[in-house]
Amino acid sequence: MFDKMDVIYEKGILMMHELKDILSRPLKDLRISVTDQCNFRCNYCMPKEIFDKDYPFLKKDELLSFDEMTRLASLFVTLGVRKIRITGGEPLLRKNLHQLIKQLSNLSSELDIALTTNGVFLPQTAKLLKEAGLKRVNISLDALDDQVFKKMNGRQIEVKKVLNGIATAKKENLEVKINMVVQKGVNDDQILKMAHYFKDRNITLRFIEFMDVGNTNGWKLSQVVPSREIYQLIHNQIPLEPLNSNYFGEVADRYRYKGTNVEVGFISSVTSPFCHSCTRARISADGTLYTCLFSCSGVSLKKWLRSNYSDEYILEEMRKIWQKRHDRYSEMRSKFNSSKQKKIEMSYIGG
Repeated sequence: MFDKMDVIYEKGILMMHELKDILSRPLKDLRISVTDQCNFRCNYCMPKEIFDKDYPFLKKDELLSFDEMTRLASLFVTLGVRKIRITGGEPLLRKNLHQLIKQLSNLSSELDIALTTNGVFLPQTAKLLKEAGLKRVNISLDALDDQVFKKMNGRQIEVKKVLNGIATAKKENLEVKINMVVQKGVNDDQILKMAHYFKDRNITLRFIEFMDVGNTNGWKLSQVVPSREIYQLIHNQIPLEPLNSNYFGEVADRYRYKGTNVEVGFISSVTSPFCHSCTRARISADGTLYTCLFSCSGVSLKKWLRSNYSDEYILEEMRKIWQKRHDRYSEMRSKFNSSKQKKIEMSYIGG
């Protein structure tokens, strides 16, 4: 078991001395997927040809309960986690999600709790989520043109549904960032439209390179639009200036439009990997712990939770898992045959 001398208090939170993996990366961020289902069928995440009506989604009793998620989150806080992001699938498909947010908020006032969503259900839920303690939302939107967006989301959902969600989140004083996954020949003609639109509304937009998460999205390097090209396209029309990182492990290269405080970010997991500073652990909707977005396997925490193992035992096992962590998939991508690796799907592990 861990040495009690290794346990300290930081701002009133019981925690261990900074936990690091083999590559000296600390554990700071936890992503919890609350469902593997989604109302969209985006081709880079849940292509409709695969995730159809016969797809075997997780059953209710296979999902972690809110109490189980909160118990695990409290242990991760002890290990050093200070940021928790709720993901999916589409997390707002999980009923009464605000109750989980409230439980997590009660763990510590120091926790930064965020949510990644497609935004469609925010008009009905944003107020409850804010009151429960949610601080930030990242909203996925890949195009402003309806035809492009409908094709990408696979469900003919109109852009205005997401824009209404964004407006509601802003009204409830949630911090909002927009995530755009860019695919060459699919939505790269939307880059400048998105940049102008969200600059004018003082909302941070982040461009994400199309990644080879899972095995079903048909990823090809030729479909990746490098962040440097996106940057140059925007900079030629709306000059940008660099900003410093806010913290170690920040995934986006930050800029702002000159003469403004409006930010734009670039997440370059393919062309400029940031494995060396990755501080994130992920729990899938069925309670499996993964130490990389591109993992092929994980460790079931649900098994320990439902077999009445003590917190001390689970804490020690999680500590050992992180200390043995050596994942560097994005930095080593060229040495892997991605098509032959059975990686975890994005909808199962969260982004």
